[in-house]
Amino acid sequence: MTAINYAWSALGGDPSLPARITTVARADTLPSRLPVRRLARACVGACALAAAELGARRTGSAQVPGVRVDDGAVATAFTSERRLLVDGRASVQFAPLSRFWRAADGWVRTHANYPHHRTRLLTALGLPEGAAAEDVAARIAEQPASAVETAVYGAGGLAVALRSPGEWAAHEQAAEVAARPLVERGRLDTAQARVLPPLDAGASALLPAAGLRVLDLTRVLAGPVATRTLALLGADVLRLDAPWLPELPDQHADTGFGKRSATLDLTSGRAAFEELLASADVVVTGYRPGALDRFGLSPEALAERRPGLVVAQVSAWGGYGPWGGRRGFDSLVQVATGIAETEGSADRPGALPAQALDHGTGYLLAAGVLRALTEQSYEGGSRFVRLALARTARWLTAEVEQGPEGGEPYQGPDAWLAETDSALGRLRYARPPVSFAGGPADWARPPVPWGSDPAKWA
Repeated sequence: MTAINYAWSALGGDPSLPARITTVARADTLPSRLPVRRLARACVGACALAAAELGARRTGSAQVPGVRVDDGAVATAFTSERRLLVDGRASVQFAPLSRFWRAADGWVRTHANYPHHRTRLLTALGLPEGAAAEDVAARIAEQPASAVETAVYGAGGLAVALRSPGEWAAHEQAAEVAARPLVERGRLDTAQARVLPPLDAGASALLPAAGLRVLDLTRVLAGPVATRTLALLGADVLRLDAPWLPELPDQHADTGFGKRSATLDLTSGRAAFEELLASADVVVTGYRPGALDRFGLSPEALAERRPGLVVAQVSAWGGYGPWGGRRGFDSLVQVATGIAETEGSADRPGALPAQALDHGTGYLLAAGVLRALTEQSYEGGSRFVRLALARTARWLTAEVEQGPEGGEPYQGPDAWLAETDSALGRLRYARPPVSFAGGPADWARPPVPWGSDPAKWA
């Protein structure tokens, strides 16, 4: 089974519909030892097909529009955070303490982009707040990699010891991940079928998610990529963040196209959140499993208060197994699952040519929401969709077909970059890779500064 067919099957789609996808293969995009190009193409293709399917449903068309997946557009979008320029300035990717470190018996990768994660890392290592990279290197070099991982996670920070593919396969979390489907999906209740307002087939662009309201409670990449995609497709996406937890500015800009951004304390602002929820169609969460449950934001609790809701969740490790409650990021999942060893050399671990677990999972999450809306329009029921970066990693390392692949020459990303003015400055950015006949070519509006909108629907 091809990667696109596999992804579409995991989403519960009609097996005849992938025939509507046309692929433009381009050699040398996303070069890697693992089949990243096939995975990326499949995630974007499945998302575009899910959008086209919902568009056909809402226009009453008997035929799903054709989908076009171009490897050049996909590769550019999968590296969108690197392509972003703000008034000519390159975006900031990783902080100095987010990197590989030599341990006494191997390697450790840390993630300390956020100030609170940096503080917890230093605390776990017994170092002062002002410690430099050489101090961290010296402290980690004295300890086994597994001891560093345990100590940093125990302090609420993020560090993962490098594992080989075999070591990960023998890990209890790997077994839990492998036992799950790529996309976990299902019904939460027996709510009546949703009647989606019909779309105007003669509109300038087919926007399958037009008129739908999406509450975006996600951070970093996978979740925001999903909601950025829903915004492209016409949804009213309102991102909500805790007032005391600002997002990294460049990251927020890259994933903020088409959205509005507000802050809301879910404790003191509970009434405001409930007002938003009362007319929401979709809630997307990207915090570690269980972190939002105390606010009544589990899928079951949300659907009880808002029947007919679609709840989409993404996490690093999945909400199960010994690592089910752990925080995580793409770079750390690559290290734990053997990807970093596979892509590295004899002297040093490596990395995928893009944060492909984040981006791929994000497009699959958006596809899951779109498919849930389509199914809901026929069968009813509040719906849930769950994905995990570690499960996407399993797909990449064990299930995506291998082998050489050619294609047309790739001349670089320029054909898939655009520029726009915004409240943040002049932006150069990667255009969306999701493409189907009659669909949108770009977002309706640029990103806005973090927290600059009221916590209300437009």
